[in-house]
Order: sequence, then structure tokens, then C-alpha cells
Amino acid sequence: MKRLHVSVNVEDLDQAITFYSALFGARPDVVKDDYARWRLDEPCVNFATTSRDRKPGVDHLGIDVDDRAELDEVTARLKAAGQATSDLSEGACCYHQSAKSWTVDPGGVAWETFHTYGTSVTYGTDTLDEANIARAAAENDVVHESKLRDSCC
Repeated sequence: MKRLHVSVNVEDLDQAITFYSALFGARPDVVKDDYARWRLDEPCVNFATTSRDRKPGVDHLGIDVDDRAELDEVTARLKAAGQATSDLSEGACCYHQSAKSWTVDPGGVAWETFHTYGTSVTYGTDTLDEANIARAAAENDVVHESKLRDSCC
């Protein structure tokens, strides 16, 4: 199963938890001092909030997959379409261990496709690797004019 992933930076995590719990009709399945996540089947979404030092608003979008085969499938589709990706076979991000692939859409929106396979006791900070995306773009003759930002989720 694939879930849409939305990562939102918030100023007040407690207020965000109250609001999104009411919106989704469910409490988050992960809550930390600076992070909350709702991984829901209805709507089919992995919705994360963080109150870390970032500008409030949508940080990045993504696709949360259930296994490595689905991750490889989505990444292969992007590459077959000529899209540059930055791939991580393992890493820590937002209290989770995961494999992932980052890319950027034509409008400059960061997209993360990932498979979570474990937890982390610390807020990992895997980042979108601008140099790796640029290298992959050059190899695939793909040009992106967007500015990529550190993101994780």
C-alpha cells in the first residue's frame, strides 16, 4: 500500500496535535517533544508535523511505501521518466529508520519516497542532497532550476 506523505512545520505542536486529531478523527501514532505523526488508512496518508526550527508551512511531500520493492518500483518509474533522484539505502529521519529516494518536481517541490523499517530514539536529519540530485540530473541530462532545502520526514 502506498500512502501520501505530507510534512508540515508548525510553531506550536500541541495546538497542531489538537487540530489534526480533530480533523483526522484519530490521535497521532507517534508523539515526541518536537514531532507527531498520523499514519492512517482513512484517509490513506502519513501526515507528520514538527516544531523544529523551520519556517511554518508545508515542508515537503512524499510517498510512504510498505516495502523495499515498492520503493524500488517508484524510484525506477522516476528514473525511467528521466527524473534525477538522490537515493539512500538506510538512514535516520524523524525518529524512524528508512530507505528513501528524494527528487524535486518541475516546480521545485521536494518529494521523498520512503520505506520505514525501524525506529530511532533521536530525531535523525537525513537531508535532501542537492549535489547528488545535480549529479544525477547531469548524468540523465535533466536540469532543475529549483533551490532544494534540507528536509526529512
